[in-house]
Amino acid sequence: MATLAASWPPLSPGERAVAIEVLVHGPLSRSEIARRLNLSAGSLTRLTKPLIESGLLIESAEDTTLAEVRQGRPSQPLDIVPASRYFLGFKITEDRVYGVVTTLRSDIVARYDRPLTTHDPARVADLLHEMTDEPARAFPRLAGIGIGVGGSVRDRSTVVDSPFLDWAEVPLAELVEKRTGLPVVVENDVAALVEAESWFGAGRGLERFAVLTIGAGLGYGLVIGGRRVASSEDGEGFGRRWIVNPFGPLTPYGERGSAISLLTIPSIRYQLQAATGRGMTYEEILGAAAEGEPMAARVVDEAAQALGTLVAQIANFAMPQKILLAGEGVGLVDVVGPAVEQAILANRHPQAAPVNLETKVSDFHDWARGAAVLAIQVLVLGSAET
Repeated sequence: MATLAASWPPLSPGERAVAIEVLVHGPLSRSEIARRLNLSAGSLTRLTKPLIESGLLIESAEDTTLAEVRQGRPSQPLDIVPASRYFLGFKITEDRVYGVVTTLRSDIVARYDRPLTTHDPARVADLLHEMTDEPARAFPRLAGIGIGVGGSVRDRSTVVDSPFLDWAEVPLAELVEKRTGLPVVVENDVAALVEAESWFGAGRGLERFAVLTIGAGLGYGLVIGGRRVASSEDGEGFGRRWIVNPFGPLTPYGERGSAISLLTIPSIRYQLQAATGRGMTYEEILGAAAEGEPMAARVVDEAAQALGTLVAQIANFAMPQKILLAGEGVGLVDVVGPAVEQAILANRHPQAAPVNLETKVSDFHDWARGAAVLAIQVLVLGSAET
């Protein structure tokens, strides 16, 4: 399988900026790109020439709008060909691997999932290889793989620590590259989701944007100046020390009254089982709370208070233009949305602007798409990190 290195040489910072602008917002006329990036016509021509020659950008149908005609001639907008390359994204959970194939513009064109029966790194890499074979036949221009894991990742290649998989210092990118022959990028799953939403989702075009995820754990990501703020704490149990109610429950998943002890799915299930002796699914607990069952209602209401407090704190300190609430646990808002809103207001200045909160129920294929976006960013455009 050919890699991207032969097709698209490394991009300079200027070329990368142009390519991202077209990838995320295109097709765009040259004058619009120059305006967005504050470039002269000559500088833009210099930057776009190698991008067109390499095939990353193309000239699409003519734009004959009045603004362009007044400058003397119609302009051919610059765009990409989304189907020119395809990317695989994987999300590894404790018991299953979810995969997607996306275009260069991150549109999902295929979905896959397989049970994960072992956490042995070599066996997991074998499974990812098997899950690559079918897409490679169906999409011969498969160009790279992105993998998202719950845990800490170093150099977008090595899983330093993943409590869900019981991994430490696993060179996952190397293991999968050897088996598939494709370049591989590994990243914390929340970081990958934040990148995808910032480029192609709820945060597109925003300078300040935050993502809070609720599920088996809690995740948080922040975008400032249009770029995700990388942190050494990515994947290190966000919320374990974020105390939202010092008198709240103590569970195996966090300190007393921490965001994790109040909000994560395992913690909510643990609290109900400890109180009632019954094992219930998260959906059953939410249903029981909606019907007024006292213990379920109490636990879910405490979770609502915690969520509202956490959202308000993020808004108070990060001042994002929007907060995206995502993950498999956000069904909580459907049941106790008013209580969440009340807690947000209680923890904000009375004259503060309303919090722009968007809720998105994300399945694990959405997380896999985030990993594919990381592959697009790093393998096609080159990492922006210095």
